[in-house]
Amino acid sequence: MDEKRGISLRKKRTVKPKISAPKQISAPIPQGTNSGSEARVGRPGAGVGTARPPAAPRERTPQNDKTADLVKRRYSTRFIQPPQDFSAGAPAVPGLPTIPAQYRNQPSPLRDTGERRGGDGSGIKVDIKALRDPKLRPDEYVAAVLADASEEDIVNYQQELQKIKNRTSTDLQHNVYQNRTQFIKISKEAEKLKGEMRTLRNLMTELTTTLNQTTSSNSTNGDAVLSRKASNRSSVANLEALWNTHLQTLWKRVEGSQKYLPAIPGRHIVYESGRWVELNAATWKARRRVHLILLNDHLLVASEKKRADAPQQSRDPKEKQSQNQVQLVAQRCWPLQDVQMADISTKSTGADGKGSSNAVNVRVGSESFTFATGSTEANEKATLLTAFRKAVEELRKTLEAETEERAKARDSVNYLAIRDGSLLKRPGLLGSLSGSHGRSSFMIDVDGKQQSIRWVESQIDELDIDIALQRFEDAVAKVERLRRLAKGIKGNQVAQDIISLKIDERAAKLAGHVTKELVQTHAWNTATRQNVDWLSRLGYEDRAREAYLEARSSVIKTRTRQCLFDGDLVQYIFQISFIYFTIIRNTVLIYQNCFPPVMMSACVSWAKKHVDDFNVLLTRQLSTIHSSTETWKDCVGCAQQHAAMLADVGLDFKYLIEVPTGEEEEEEEEAAEG
Repeated sequence: MDEKRGISLRKKRTVKPKISAPKQISAPIPQGTNSGSEARVGRPGAGVGTARPPAAPRERTPQNDKTADLVKRRYSTRFIQPPQDFSAGAPAVPGLPTIPAQYRNQPSPLRDTGERRGGDGSGIKVDIKALRDPKLRPDEYVAAVLADASEEDIVNYQQELQKIKNRTSTDLQHNVYQNRTQFIKISKEAEKLKGEMRTLRNLMTELTTTLNQTTSSNSTNGDAVLSRKASNRSSVANLEALWNTHLQTLWKRVEGSQKYLPAIPGRHIVYESGRWVELNAATWKARRRVHLILLNDHLLVASEKKRADAPQQSRDPKEKQSQNQVQLVAQRCWPLQDVQMADISTKSTGADGKGSSNAVNVRVGSESFTFATGSTEANEKATLLTAFRKAVEELRKTLEAETEERAKARDSVNYLAIRDGSLLKRPGLLGSLSGSHGRSSFMIDVDGKQQSIRWVESQIDELDIDIALQRFEDAVAKVERLRRLAKGIKGNQVAQDIISLKIDERAAKLAGHVTKELVQTHAWNTATRQNVDWLSRLGYEDRAREAYLEARSSVIKTRTRQCLFDGDLVQYIFQISFIYFTIIRNTVLIYQNCFPPVMMSACVSWAKKHVDDFNVLLTRQLSTIHSSTETWKDCVGCAQQHAAMLADVGLDFKYLIEVPTGEEEEEEEEAAEG
């Protein structure tokens, strides 16, 4: 039965076949050893695979030989013929070196930043995204990007970075000053809006006052009596003294009131009554009797002071009257602008079973209090409400007047002075600000129109913007205009000094920028003429002259140091003399075109100084050569020939080129020894 059915892999076996894993070999197996039991195991479908070395023969049972052979044939492939140029004795392929730990997980900068060479050979491209990375490490980044770059690539890459830097700096400067201009415009619009809101507030105040007067027309005329008494006093000093007396009396009667209500000018009592009871907000039951004291800027709540022992009766009527007067203790005190008072009309049941209460609600922030009077004292509630509304309105007007006063102070010279720290270096000018002229506002006549100090401030701000953006022509024109306006101010010497000081400070800053531009463009006639004209209009002609001549001197020094002496003395003297006299001639020519004739003496002195320096250099070079030699004559001839170029600009310095001969030197030495 078993022979007919054949051998099945699913048949149960007591011993499982052992299949070894493929092993690597170092050389191909010779032909003729391709038996089924020694087949090389490779990857299925592969042409050539790695073969394992032949294993040592082992004993196998007859039962397992067929099964193992079938399994190996099923999971094995044969190797094809090895190539003709394959050498069995070739050395093994060396392994890859290990990557250092610090570079093992680090991505390639060229792959991540996107900086690659262009297809047209334009060099390494600058990746803006990589430069904007806040975690960028410049040293490592540059080392990775320019690792294989040539010198030309590095120079091009540096130029690209410089262009990006200049463009970014220009954009940033433009954005900063554009934002400042917008901020100044918005500030002016805000000031205009503030004035419109102030007008609207005044109209709303008038409407509120009219409504309050209509509401309080049916109340008592107690406030009118107080106002008549106040108006009858002709002396403000007497009124202040009366208010101080009332305030001191309040301090004596109400314990702790001096802590809440110190003496300040204008503080006085508007309303005071002890006919009030504080109610519980939840049950509306009376808690205690209180005194409500309304001042022009505060509301004080005081309660009766509890005494442990009753005072002894005195026979003196005055002492008896003082003892009958109840001592109060200050409980709460609020600023009047934080208090909201509302009328509450309620009905309550008294001891007789009927009646109504007159109550008011006082709200301060999140706190709420209820105070009530008797049912027959409705007049007391109306008096308190009227006095409160009037005091609030007067306090609002007072605060508004103070705000307007501060706004006027911004229009004064003091406000213009405190915006600049340079005035701190002028103690005499700061002392003058304490006078009346420094505090008062003034107007300036500008082209027939009256302008305030705000206009001067805006013009100075625009001048600062022009200087920062290097708009030299506009800035110089504004400086000249502001100087004329400052000289035209009459009757306010302090304001004139402050404005002149600010303008001079801006002019000095502007002159510094123009001088820097003059030094950089001193070789061009048109640019030099423009820069000198700006400095002359600003009043810095001396600075322009000194900066120009100093720049030309530095050119002479730089050019002469570039000349190298290689043994030919005539050639060296020719180069030095040509540099000296050519630069002197060009300098004098540009100076005559850019500076006024009255300043020509400074240029002549400058030229004479450099000719003397050339004579010193020429004498030092010819000190070891006798005057009768051809070399000496050629050197002196070159110098005199080049010195003749100065005659084109009106300077004849040829006679100054003198070198002492050997005989003259000997005579000078003998005279010195004698």
